[in-house]
Amino acid sequence: MNIVMLGYRGTGKSVIAKILSKELGRKLYRMDDLIVQTAGKSIPEIVKQEGWPGFRKLESAVVGRVVGEAQDSVIDCGGGVVLDDNNMVLLKREGKCVLLTAGLSTIIRRIKKDRNRPSLQEGLSFEEEQKKILDDRHEKYQSAADFICDTSSRGPGETAREIIAFFKEQGWLK
Repeated sequence: MNIVMLGYRGTGKSVIAKILSKELGRKLYRMDDLIVQTAGKSIPEIVKQEGWPGFRKLESAVVGRVVGEAQDSVIDCGGGVVLDDNNMVLLKREGKCVLLTAGLSTIIRRIKKDRNRPSLQEGLSFEEEQKKILDDRHEKYQSAADFICDTSSRGPGETAREIIAFFKEQGWLK
């Protein structure tokens, strides 16, 4: 069974996925890296040239490919993977989804200076955009989650240990 990491930008998915992969001896699939590799260009370039719809189409193709080959792996998904219901059907069929959350101020602090995160919604201030997108995705995130973990006030190692403990308690990990 795969461990699928979900959550908005800046919640710690990539860092925690790396720790889980190492601790559990599982292969790590980084969806954003695979999208960049497939497209041969950065995410900002993809979005600039093809828009978010083009990026999402590419993301869905990569999800299909990863789900077809990943077994007992950790899959680090981009924040918007939940927007396509088919992505979630595929990911949930082959794994359990961990939703990482954080408060809005924590997210803003973590991602404010990251230039590799193109705007998701034009015409809003940075802070307004983050709040709107979080609100828009809230229900999809919640319905996809098998386990929810707030990363606002704990370190990545502590969060990874909590995830591992929960998966063992559920009988999803030996």
